[in-house]
Amino acid sequence: MMKAEEIKCEDLEPVESCSSEQISDTFQTKISHRRVQKKNHHCSLCGKNFNRKTYLRQHQRIHTGEKPYHCSQCGKSFSQKSHVNRHQRIHTGEKPYHCSECGKKFTCQSHLQRHQRIHAGEKPFQCSHCEKRFSERRLLINHLRVHTGEKPYQCSECGMSFTQKSNLQKHQRIHTGDKPYHCLVCGRSFTQKSTLQIHERIHTGEKPYYCSHCAMNFTTLSNLRKHQRIHTGEKPYNCSECGKSFTQKSTLQIHQRIHTGEKPYYCSHCAMNFTTMSDLQKHQRIHTGDKPYHCLECGKSFTQKSTLQIHERIHTGEKPYYCSQCEMIFTTQSNLRQHQRIHTGEKPYNCSECGKSFRTHRNFQQHEHIYTVENEDMLQFSAKCEN
Repeated sequence: MMKAEEIKCEDLEPVESCSSEQISDTFQTKISHRRVQKKNHHCSLCGKNFNRKTYLRQHQRIHTGEKPYHCSQCGKSFSQKSHVNRHQRIHTGEKPYHCSECGKKFTCQSHLQRHQRIHAGEKPFQCSHCEKRFSERRLLINHLRVHTGEKPYQCSECGMSFTQKSNLQKHQRIHTGDKPYHCLVCGRSFTQKSTLQIHERIHTGEKPYYCSHCAMNFTTLSNLRKHQRIHTGEKPYNCSECGKSFTQKSTLQIHQRIHTGEKPYYCSHCAMNFTTMSDLQKHQRIHTGDKPYHCLECGKSFTQKSTLQIHERIHTGEKPYYCSQCEMIFTTQSNLRQHQRIHTGEKPYNCSECGKSFRTHRNFQQHEHIYTVENEDMLQFSAKCEN
């Protein structure tokens, strides 16, 4: 096809006089005619038509898998020259496309155009099911799978399926053990970039999520949302067995083990089982003798943080538990409950030998000791009689 600058006056329709206006009009007609070309080049595999043979050749590489263009840096192959040129910007760091609004730079024009929709608020892609709108076609495609239930990406190791390729890639790191994201401060590695970013806040002290009720700050949005349920009273997680509600999903899962009897955490020392990892860790300190919680006042050590907090009240004189009946105050909740039995008359500890009931466990144990001693005396007396 002749370029616009190569078209001469002789190539146009003959006219008696060749005025500049007539030449311009006829010239534009010729150019317009050349732009509307027939799509004579036909793909025999999928039936798609193209107006140039070069476009057909490029398209056919989709079917053949041919990738004739190679990156000189890493050897990666591409079906089109423009794609290898764009890829090489990863190695050179070149980002020639600039956002005029915020100054952010991009390696290709399509990425800039997608980004600019953030500033414009443009969301041209709409879901036909729920009318939700998206700034990118790929986001709409991913969203549609919520309605269709389609999970086209399957793990070859365990058969799990995913709606997005990126989610499959993250999941596969469980099997491979790959942790490509590294903390520059402590060297710790992570399977996901987002997890690394959250971890880095430990070093920076950054807490970007702010509670509008009490001004507390949090490192993650999920922790802020959990915290806000204290103010709202929301408990969205319900037990299907007993109807009890919880603010966190993890707390519901632990609670459900009461109904199932599941105790997945196992002590390797004594074979005892526990419902939570924290309970197992507390228990293991019996075997190891580890007492990681220390009193700053007297130096005494404890196996549990809660025990240290109770102990510290000896030094501070704090008694936070209050009896509504007689206004007595106590250092622990268990002492308050024990005291309240004086008012209620409750005696929950029953002797199986004589049926007598007791208000405290200590009194019950002292009573049981009487029968233990009597039984030992009876056994000794019987042994003497036999001799």
